[in-house]
Amino acid sequence: MIKELSELGKTLRGQNTESEWVHDALNNNEPISMEIVITADGGFQKFELFEKKSTIAEAITAKKGRARLLLDKAEEVLCYGGEQSKKKHELFLDKIAEYQDLQELASVVAFYKQNKINGLEKALKGFESAIPDEKNRKGNIGFRIQSDGMRIHENPNVLRKVIEKYEIAQKELLTKSQKMCSVCGKKDYPVEDIPHGMIKRVPDGQSSGCALVSYNENAFESYDLKGNNNSSICTNCAKTYVEGMNWLLSSGNDVVIKTKKGKEKKEFRYTNRKNFGSDTAMVFWTRKNEKLDEMDYLEAPNPDDVARLVESVTSGTERASRYVESDRFYSCTLSGSAARIAVRDWLETSLFDFRKAIAKWFQDISIEEYDADLKKVKTHYPRLYDLARSCQRKNSDDKDDKNDTSLARAAAYLWNAALKDSSLPLWMLTKALQRARLDKYGVTVDRAALIKIILNRNNEGGGFVITDKIEKGDRPVAYVCGQIFAKLESIQYAALGDRNAGIRERYFTYAMTLPSAAFGRLFDLHSKHYTKLKNEKPGLAVNMDKELQELVKDVDINKLPATFLLEEKGQFAIGYYHQKQAQFGGATKKENKVEA
Repeated sequence: MIKELSELGKTLRGQNTESEWVHDALNNNEPISMEIVITADGGFQKFELFEKKSTIAEAITAKKGRARLLLDKAEEVLCYGGEQSKKKHELFLDKIAEYQDLQELASVVAFYKQNKINGLEKALKGFESAIPDEKNRKGNIGFRIQSDGMRIHENPNVLRKVIEKYEIAQKELLTKSQKMCSVCGKKDYPVEDIPHGMIKRVPDGQSSGCALVSYNENAFESYDLKGNNNSSICTNCAKTYVEGMNWLLSSGNDVVIKTKKGKEKKEFRYTNRKNFGSDTAMVFWTRKNEKLDEMDYLEAPNPDDVARLVESVTSGTERASRYVESDRFYSCTLSGSAARIAVRDWLETSLFDFRKAIAKWFQDISIEEYDADLKKVKTHYPRLYDLARSCQRKNSDDKDDKNDTSLARAAAYLWNAALKDSSLPLWMLTKALQRARLDKYGVTVDRAALIKIILNRNNEGGGFVITDKIEKGDRPVAYVCGQIFAKLESIQYAALGDRNAGIRERYFTYAMTLPSAAFGRLFDLHSKHYTKLKNEKPGLAVNMDKELQELVKDVDINKLPATFLLEEKGQFAIGYYHQKQAQFGGATKKENKVEA
């Protein structure tokens, strides 16, 4: 995983056409929000506060026990914060002392030494009054001479000196140790016991960043190895894998979306990251760092796009190309754990197998749905997050319960199943059925699709396979019972009209759990509904009764099992859903015949 992240970091450097490549000794994305303006002799003039921006400066992988040249926080630069900041300030001064021979630093040296009263002490006294908002005092501070428009740390001569010192230190380390890098397999860069760099925007991690690789216990110091020497990752690979992960977690762009009220607004969308709740995220990329439209299909599937994908994967040309396809797909699921990153999943596969898995996913979740606007039954491909929400608990006001952790867990399993063509855990089936019982919408199209893929992918014995529409022929008893329940519900509706609590609200859970007892009660109610319907609409009553008898002949109502197992409950729900959609479509066809 780290090797591929490092390769991504190197690829990003090659693709960066907006600016020149930045030396490993430097970072061109260091934040700065304040300047200390001084005179040529080191006298303090003023603080200049501005919106946070990026600047190029010395790169350091971690702040603990280290300071950056001429760009740091108020604790380091001004010794602001009392006794606690003294050690940090001393490290900052020691760093300046290493470069004091540079003419460009003469004014800064005077600020701290020869002109200290009018320099450092004056600046420290006026810091709080000049920056009254405590929040603004926490940014990085740079130096600028009053008569010069360039910050001192950005001066080309200063940057060249930073690079020179870095390269000398690298050569010295190489002469001491000829350890081979475990990632690139070379000895071009030294392996050091230094932090590899902080990775930011990790869900549930520190805002200052988390470490992917770190060692800090004596148990990791056997065989004369200390700290990050255990990893055997050279300084170059460490820098590039951190750059790669940071890019994956932050890359994105603003898109214009329409709100429910029809207004347009900008929203930031990640390009290589998917969030699973507040504590988990998945990042993904390809070896050639190419855009993957298939990942967008999972969130907003278009039937035409899905059809083309399935066709391309199953075509002879695509199958043949799998043997010459050189690109690879990678994904990593991670969470923050204090100052470290917990890797929860890793996937590496070919692009062909990736596309094949996505095509299989859409085939497995496809389900027919009656479209009331078009007045016809069509194939529906649910969004991945709509499938996850099928398991989510509702509040008393019928809104999704954001505190229900099952949403993030379900989303993570669904992404994994989509990318790996793997099965889904049965607890998701339990959740979906529970929501169908408690939710006023019952077995929705998204819940039906979720139940379908769970049952089919866990059907290792090659038994009953659920398709996207109503099944004919040999069907499980539970599936037929679901169909019968839907037909009994439609007869009740035809006889009594819309009810606040029909048989679905009162008996769905009962029939799905204890069929033998429930259907005896249901057919007692049915006799009353049928009698009323026959008296008022005899033609409709006869037709509906024929349809019911067609279903009943496939099972022995008097010999139904006492209970249904979990998978059978799922079959019951799918049978119920399929029958309802078929009835909607059948009713529309009859209406069209009457109109004709």
